[in-house]
Amino acid sequence: MFIIQISAIIDRPIRQVFEFVSTPENDFQWQYGILSTTRLSEGSGTTGAFFRSIGHLMGRRILNTFEVTEFEPNRKYGFKSHSGPINLETSYSFETAGDGTAINLATQAVAINFYQMDEGVLEKGMKKQVKENLALLKDLLEEGRIPPAYRQASLRDKLIG
Repeated sequence: MFIIQISAIIDRPIRQVFEFVSTPENDFQWQYGILSTTRLSEGSGTTGAFFRSIGHLMGRRILNTFEVTEFEPNRKYGFKSHSGPINLETSYSFETAGDGTAINLATQAVAINFYQMDEGVLEKGMKKQVKENLALLKDLLEEGRIPPAYRQASLRDKLIG
């Protein structure tokens, strides 16, 4: 078992950062290795909701099913895996930092059967990938390159809410 903890400051409002990160369908746009993510149950904004992710990690294709374990708007978002070669529990916390948002990520991982890979090698590869993911998220949101799917979701939320 190993734990990865990474933080970043994103110069965007907390609501925008939280909504983008807590929408599983956005994962492929800022997480290297994610090819697609699909909700398996209604509403991502509730604990107990499920989603499935298809991607690759360190050159290996993986399929994971996740359950949302934490959801406090603009504060916390977390999930854990129910399938796949690695047991993951990931938690994001969000805080206002000046005009921006401090995002803190903590992931606990246990390699169940990741192709007999040494856990130290896996930890190093995952840590590198998580750092790159947060850097991509920061660039994406700060440069205003918010993907069309996110803009549509935000518009839909304004119309419904």
